[in-house]
Amino acid sequence: MIGVKLVSIRLASDDAGVGDVEELYAALSRPLERIVRAGLRAPDSVIEDACQFAWSRLVLHRHRVRREAALAWLAQTALREAYKLLRRADRECSLDAALAQTDGGWPSAAWRSPDELLAYREQLELIRRLPERQQKLVWLRGLGLSYREMATHTGCTTRTVERQLLRAKKALRGALAD
Repeated sequence: MIGVKLVSIRLASDDAGVGDVEELYAALSRPLERIVRAGLRAPDSVIEDACQFAWSRLVLHRHRVRREAALAWLAQTALREAYKLLRRADRECSLDAALAQTDGGWPSAAWRSPDELLAYREQLELIRRLPERQQKLVWLRGLGLSYREMATHTGCTTRTVERQLLRAKKALRGALAD
């Protein structure tokens, strides 16, 4: 079991007597969890993750949060994070869930005919013919990254990502038509 050491961090307040985060955690952790549980129906892991996220954000924003408002601030932050986690869980399908749908066997998409495999290899070869920058963006898009995430990853603007992907798509369509 990994031990967790709480660091004493002072919270901003108008009052002269300000408590430490450790004291605040001891006093507010259970009420926070009850508030989040009452606010939404979610698995325990989501509620725990959301509460932990709220506490980590409190440490980061401690200079802006008054002690009297800490519970309300934590609850709002935790609920927002819980909703975000639930939305993400709805979008993403786990490998276990995919295997459960196929009765524990391999997904049917894994079994391709030789003609399909040949067509996929030809498409991969077309991607390899693209300029390196366009190749990278096509692969990042294939991995599910948004334009903003690709721009951050590559260090260029979202407009550049958009243009390069449009050029890559045009080149691939032209090559497939030939």
